[in-house]
Amino acid sequence: GDRALLRRALAVWARPGEGVTSSATPGTPTGGPAGPPHLLYAGTVDAARVVILYDGWRLARYAEPEEGARGAALDLARVDGAGRAGASAVVLSRSDGNVRFLLAPWVREAGERDLREPDEGARELPLEDGVTGPFVSGQGREPCTTWNTLELTDGTGTRLLTDLGELVPARLTTGRPGEVKDVSGEKARRTWQPYACSLAAMRSAGVRGVNAWAYAEQPLPDGDGRARWLCTRGETWRGTGARVLAQFHSPGARYGAVAARAEDVPACGTRQPDVLAGVLWKSTGGTWYLLAAGSDGVESVEATGGIEGRAKDRLLSVRAEKGARADLEGTLEDGGSVGGLR
Repeated sequence: GDRALLRRALAVWARPGEGVTSSATPGTPTGGPAGPPHLLYAGTVDAARVVILYDGWRLARYAEPEEGARGAALDLARVDGAGRAGASAVVLSRSDGNVRFLLAPWVREAGERDLREPDEGARELPLEDGVTGPFVSGQGREPCTTWNTLELTDGTGTRLLTDLGELVPARLTTGRPGEVKDVSGEKARRTWQPYACSLAAMRSAGVRGVNAWAYAEQPLPDGDGRARWLCTRGETWRGTGARVLAQFHSPGARYGAVAARAEDVPACGTRQPDVLAGVLWKSTGGTWYLLAAGSDGVESVEATGGIEGRAKDRLLSVRAEKGARADLEGTLEDGGSVGGLR
């Protein structure tokens, strides 16, 4: 019923002006509403008056101090093509490392779950008129000992979303590209556990969802057990600028190690799931090796340059010198090739 507040929010969206702090996710136009916007929320949250508007392809969050209108802020985020999962939560406020979310009407339950502790239960988040109680974010803090995610349950199941510092939290999934599933059980949470902190690399990129795909297991030289290779890919709302990490997890290590990273490449995506990555690794006996692994579409791997070696399957292990560098090339089942992610 506060028409003056709504007029201020619409006026700032159309023309922010001086004294307004504005932000927009990458690829989001900053002009006024494309058509008559829908009002999703208006109210007082954590000593601020907040308005959430939606014009069919962007969300706009307007906030001003509860006392007075100086120091207003406007945040814009592109959300075109959002499905039920992607439209489940919007950030209402951030205060002292805590976040409050506005949840969609179809969400029945909300909880807070540490992705670093897959065996622990979710902590219930209270809901009042679709607004959650304070969610402890803490993303980006060093050292990374926890990574809290938002667990939502609706009529279709349970899923996890992660706060990446933007207006809309990103959906977490696991599985081979084209066959991904929501993180809703202990097995999927265990897949994410060693790699949770790597989600910090997806911040401030307009990411709509991040998938974790365990694409290979590799026996380690000198009888040091088996390592796991995983590809995490963050897809954006704008469709370009995807962020891809290839990660290596050795037995007993608390965290996965980023072996390679790239941006705006098709690797680990539905268009081209094939991926190849390598890492220099030191055995318990003190010997250095180049280890490389390709996804299941890779038939052979060759290393050239500072390290020479070839494998007749998708797993390569060859002795190396500390600090040596190599170029990787994989041959695909269809006769094509894939270079090492870098």
